[in-house]
Amino acid sequence: MNKSKMYHNGFVFPVILIFSIFFIIPMVISFYFSLTVWNLDSVRFIGLDNFKTLLHSGPLITGFKNTFIYIIFGSGGVTVISFMIAVFLTSRIRTKNLLRSVVFFPNLVSSVAVGITFIALMHPSKGMINALIKALGGSSISFLGDPKIAIFSTIAVMLWKGFSIATVIYIAGITSIDPGYFEAAAIDGAHGWKKLRYITIPLTKDSINTVLMLSVIGSFRNFDLIWALTGGGPGYATDNVASSIYKQYTLGFYGLSTAGNVILLITTALLIFPLQRLLRGKGDE
Repeated sequence: MNKSKMYHNGFVFPVILIFSIFFIIPMVISFYFSLTVWNLDSVRFIGLDNFKTLLHSGPLITGFKNTFIYIIFGSGGVTVISFMIAVFLTSRIRTKNLLRSVVFFPNLVSSVAVGITFIALMHPSKGMINALIKALGGSSISFLGDPKIAIFSTIAVMLWKGFSIATVIYIAGITSIDPGYFEAAAIDGAHGWKKLRYITIPLTKDSINTVLMLSVIGSFRNFDLIWALTGGGPGYATDNVASSIYKQYTLGFYGLSTAGNVILLITTALLIFPLQRLLRGKGDE
């Protein structure tokens, strides 16, 4: 082995070691324990029974349905709304630096604090939002207590919490566009919507793809905000896959919960990898 190859391997081996310790080995152990009934004292191998139970589990099926609702409305909302905000914040407005700081503020607040705050704001009798609705002549709404409304109330809070990082990513993408494109478009008579459609959107596709991928992954693993806001309730109305699996852990079904995590990993991979290839393919066109 020549010195150059040894030099390169000196950087590769530590990465492989760290990746194996913190990802590969825990993943293999999780696969094994998903095939068992286990607790801190004993382990009993039962094969695929945990997976069979989960595939007929009402709460987990509800969690998957809700997760895809979060993806459609939450991820879609973050992707579109954040882009619109970023376009506004990169326009010729005097206070854009101040507004950029304000937009980033939700990311500085912990998910637990956000959940507690919106529980107070959405309270059916004492909340500020319902007080405003009543002042306008409407009737009180149980935002977090009505199973039909709770999931969309949760999505609204997720949008408020999640658009800040997405907006920053978009701003970075938009400001990296060569101003020459916009100057040439202006000379050709293109303004407003045409600049947005033919210059801004095509040249920020990488940013759009990044935001979409991150928000989709977040919809699968978003647990802390849901748990702080609703605890997955009422019933299982706002549970996603992660929170429904956590409930199994709290009941002591450790093997079942581990199998749920394996299903979550496989489902995420089956969705993310094709989506990534699709987005990259469109970006190359």
